[in-house]
Amino acid sequence: QVQLVESGGGLVQAGGSLRLSCAASGRTFSNSAAGWFRQAPGKEREFVAAASRSGAITYYADSVRGRFTITRDNAKNTVDLQMNSLKPEDTAVYYCAGDQWTTAQAMRTLSHHEYWGQGTQVTVSS
Repeated sequence: QVQLVESGGGLVQAGGSLRLSCAASGRTFSNSAAGWFRQAPGKEREFVAAASRSGAITYYADSVRGRFTITRDNAKNTVDLQMNSLKPEDTAVYYCAGDQWTTAQAMRTLSHHEYWGQGTQVTVSS
C-alpha cells in the first residue's frame, strides 16, 4: 500500500509562487502515474496536472498550463507541483493522487485513483 502526504501549501499573494510536494511511502511510487487535483470552495474537484511514471510526460489543465510544473523524483518517491504566477482562482485544497493501473493521460479525466493524499490548502490573496 502507498501512502501520500502533501506539504508546501500556504498563503501567498497573487503573482507569487508556491511549491507543493507529495511524498509517497510504503512502496515504490515510480510504479504509479501521479497527478495533482484541487477543490475550490463550492466547486467540484478538478484535474490540475499529471506525470507519467518517469516524469518525462506531463499533462496540465488549461487553467494552469504555462504557470504550473509537475516533476517527479523517483529516487525520493516524491512528486512536486511548482506553482508560479498564482492567481486568486488557484485557491483550493490541493490533493496528490497516484495509480498503478492508469496513465498520466487518463488521470486528466478519471476521478477514481488508487492513492490519495490528505490535501494541502493553497490560498492566493489579491
